[in-house]
Amino acid sequence: MTPSFLWLAAVTGALSLLTPCVFPMLPITVAYFNGDSGRSNVHALRHATLFAAGIVVTFTALGLGLAVVVGAAGLSRFASNPWVNVAIGVAFVAFALSLLGLYDIPLPFGSKLLNRVDASARNRSGNAVGSVLMGFAFTLASFTCTAPFIGPLLVSAARGDWMRPLAGMAVFSIVFATPFFLLALVPRWTAALPRAGAWLRDVKVVVGLFEIAAAVKFFSNADLVWRTGLISRNASLAVWIAVSAASVIYLAMATRRATKSRSTSRSISWLAVTAAAAMTVWLVSGLGGRSLGELEAFLPPVATPAFAATTPAANGAPVALNWIVNDHRAALTKASAAGRLVFIDFTGYTCTNCRWMEANMFARADVSSALSHFVLSRMYTDGEGAIYESQQKFQEDRFNTVALPLYAIVDGNGRTIRTFSGLTRNPGEFIAFLNGA
Repeated sequence: MTPSFLWLAAVTGALSLLTPCVFPMLPITVAYFNGDSGRSNVHALRHATLFAAGIVVTFTALGLGLAVVVGAAGLSRFASNPWVNVAIGVAFVAFALSLLGLYDIPLPFGSKLLNRVDASARNRSGNAVGSVLMGFAFTLASFTCTAPFIGPLLVSAARGDWMRPLAGMAVFSIVFATPFFLLALVPRWTAALPRAGAWLRDVKVVVGLFEIAAAVKFFSNADLVWRTGLISRNASLAVWIAVSAASVIYLAMATRRATKSRSTSRSISWLAVTAAAAMTVWLVSGLGGRSLGELEAFLPPVATPAFAATTPAANGAPVALNWIVNDHRAALTKASAAGRLVFIDFTGYTCTNCRWMEANMFARADVSSALSHFVLSRMYTDGEGAIYESQQKFQEDRFNTVALPLYAIVDGNGRTIRTFSGLTRNPGEFIAFLNGA
């Protein structure tokens, strides 16, 4: 489990607080706990903790349920299924249109259940059960706004490690619940909070635009598994550029409105316009093949990975790394005849961390030089067909994991020498692994 995934969960939880059906709940939370204002500090701490626990447990149960029901290998296969990715892409577009104001997503649990839980919580105000039920009711009420954030988080978690959805949802819910815990503990702090208003609508629209950009990633995943080549790197970039440019236009218009109304937030708004414009220019620079660094992990590779013989370098020049793709037996035979070791790259067409390593680590001159001493065996485990299932089973049986990426060095007889799991941003660490240091 990488720190970047936990950061994604934390940032997602923080952004969810700014949505229109979550932020206005801050004063409601305070109003609920104001009834306990005459109680002791210990009492306030206890009930604030129980309220936050109700939120954390509800969200985390979703991740745990997904992990237990589907399992590690099931999660990986599910996340890479092209039809699932198409469905998720369509769902993202639906979420985006909702955030853009075309319609509202109804609460899936039903208003009757929500009202019943809320009434029960208020009837039990002042006791432990009431505080937990209030946290549960709040979570249900916020679902329509948090769903667009939870969805991609759970999809990102589904990469073969059953602990990821559990840990991801736990981090998300802790970040999400922390402000409400503090306000339940000290209700008077709510006076310092900004009021809900037009700025929340602007946040909602910008998030909706970027949900459209996120949908492209999932449509691209399906395209990569099917190997149709319909969604190229530049095609994905073109959509992202259009979304970023649209956000610049919208934020500029919103800033003009704020200026006319003499809003105190106009300086922050112009800062947002500048940042969005800079992002648009940066994205445009990638159309010519220039590496976009971290963002490359979310873009289709320059060449269809099943047929790629080279890895694109960070500076745009190709590095001559010749891979034997989906034929590990041939790699072992070649290594045995040449007296060399085999570097196995367990990867996936839809694996974001794998794309990052290929674009930002394998493309380094020092790393590619070290890799060139091995026979290179690239094994995809998330495609459609028996070969991909057998390669995933081989990874699971031999290395006790289906998490991607996984790198292994074996001899010509297939005996494991050492392994390296996951993404690293430290070239020295990866080169040390390659050199056996």
